[in-house]
Amino acid sequence: MLRAATPADYDSIAAVVDAWWGRPVLASLPRLFLDHFHGTSLIAEGPAGLAGFLIGFLSPSERDEAYIHFVGVAPEARAGGLARTMYERFFDLARRHDRRLVRAITSPVNETSVAFHRRMGFEVGAPVAGYNGPGTSLVTFVRSL
Repeated sequence: MLRAATPADYDSIAAVVDAWWGRPVLASLPRLFLDHFHGTSLIAEGPAGLAGFLIGFLSPSERDEAYIHFVGVAPEARAGGLARTMYERFFDLARRHDRRLVRAITSPVNETSVAFHRRMGFEVGAPVAGYNGPGTSLVTFVRSL
């Protein structure tokens, strides 16, 4: 089942996100995202509970853009199309709000994410040095709707 997120979903996500990634990533997902962007974020639930989530928002500054900040799928639910379904649902939401572009970023080491975004029709940029400050590089994605 796919539904809109609520602020209360944060604790469930925080409890699994590092394990799902196999490395510490929770710091990239502060509670404020669910407090302020739950209406444009999604939760996927399966028989065992949380199966996936998408944290996204409509840019308040770039009126024709939406942004996907963080997406996770439980390891046992991967390769079943859940991430694609969540992205498509977010694309529909963005279109309903007259957004024409969706953006996202990832770490260059996250080759699975880069490949997924390519399959989803995103243009993949080269790593941008210093994207989030000195010593960081991130890959940017943009997709027209």
